[in-house]
Amino acid sequence: MSFRDSLTFFNKQYEDMKSRLDEKESIISNLQEDNNTLNQQVHELSNRLVQVEQSMRENNVEINGIPEHRTENLLTTVAQLAKTVNSSIVDSDILQATRVAKLTKDTNKPRSVIVKLRSTGPRDALIAAVSQYNRQNPKDKLNSHHLGISGTKVPVYLQEHLAPFNKNIHAAARKKAREAGYKFVWIRNGRILVRKDEGSQAIQIRNSDSLKLII
Repeated sequence: MSFRDSLTFFNKQYEDMKSRLDEKESIISNLQEDNNTLNQQVHELSNRLVQVEQSMRENNVEINGIPEHRTENLLTTVAQLAKTVNSSIVDSDILQATRVAKLTKDTNKPRSVIVKLRSTGPRDALIAAVSQYNRQNPKDKLNSHHLGISGTKVPVYLQEHLAPFNKNIHAAARKKAREAGYKFVWIRNGRILVRKDEGSQAIQIRNSDSLKLII
């Protein structure tokens, strides 16, 4: 085989390899674009799912800290809580009260109580009444004794009922806000908000990326 023939052969081999490589690069690029599109769709669907889950809980409040008893009547307990904090809600506003399974089974804390209210109006009224009561009684904030439960006095906390994803984001936001010296972390209509101090602008924490805004 002459030198020219050899050079032609190797050039052809090179062009064939280059063509196959270009083809594979094109396939990889298309797959990456498809993957990015799918990831975006998954992200959007996940956001919609969280919104639906949160919407299903919009009339609910979650109460933590109420000691458990076999003979407990949670509807009566919630009514007593509302009476203690001078809430404007009435018994007919309280549709249901039930315990839910613990997220962490190896804890001694009592199971949370989820209260379903007639609408967001009674929900907001009860949350506002508890908040005002605690501000007015800083040395004797809402606790188990106020609910007529004997034994060791333990604090009782009440907030909007968050969907699992939002609950995890809320916990992470509280932790980072505490580390960064933020004074306020609160929930409003399923939204998680933080504020460094009275003069600062509120920041909404939507997901783990939003946590970077807490500095």
